[in-house]
Amino acid sequence: MEFDKPVVGGPCWAELGTSDLQAAKRFYGEVFGWRCETDPREELRGYTVVHLGDAAVAGLGPLYRPSQPVAWSVTFAVGDADAAANKVAQAGGTVIRGPIDVFDEGRLTVALDPSGAAFHLWQAGDFCGADVFNRPGSLGWVELATRDIKRARDFYTSVFGWSVNASEWYTQWGLHGEDFGGMTSMHGRFPADVPPHWLPYFAVEDVDATAEVALRAGAKALQEPTSVPDGPRIAVLRDPQGAAFGVYQAGQEG
Repeated sequence: MEFDKPVVGGPCWAELGTSDLQAAKRFYGEVFGWRCETDPREELRGYTVVHLGDAAVAGLGPLYRPSQPVAWSVTFAVGDADAAANKVAQAGGTVIRGPIDVFDEGRLTVALDPSGAAFHLWQAGDFCGADVFNRPGSLGWVELATRDIKRARDFYTSVFGWSVNASEWYTQWGLHGEDFGGMTSMHGRFPADVPPHWLPYFAVEDVDATAEVALRAGAKALQEPTSVPDGPRIAVLRDPQGAAFGVYQAGQEG
């Protein structure tokens, strides 16, 4: 990710919905060295902001609905949540929750793209999103896995105005000339029952060492550490409750 603060139209936050919040706190604290601050308000049911030092980097929360899967979600900053929700619907997506006010922090929308990949929209109030990007332990890249590259390209460029830098093998998303994420085809690479989804990648100092720590803590490797041609060293892991996330070597941002 080539920018270092939330930008309207770009990713501003990553959030885990998990079936075991206490176990998630222990696991990610061990893997990334995160420090947890749990919100005391009863309505949030233990929602926790994790920090590197004093910098907020991600959120950990319970499952709020029976149908909610254990998964990481990616949140994109918008200037007007209601207008953005309308764009989602007009472009063929589905708004499944909101826009709703989250105290004074901001205004939240949960949506699905036309293929069913979930993502969040966030209109900042008192809370803008992550304080840092690309630093070891923080968000540094977001990737859409989809079975319909063309439809996804049309949808996200219509909703967010993203630029597209596509090769034969991979598509990168950008804003204002700065790339922040990518898109990959699921054909032949994912089991048929895996739905389209957004995957956050967190920067780490050493991909192999981080993967080893995660595996010892109960994770499974979905993609063993590997060096992408002309790209970073990466790994994709599944935490003990079943949520997938990626890691990449810091300093090798797209």
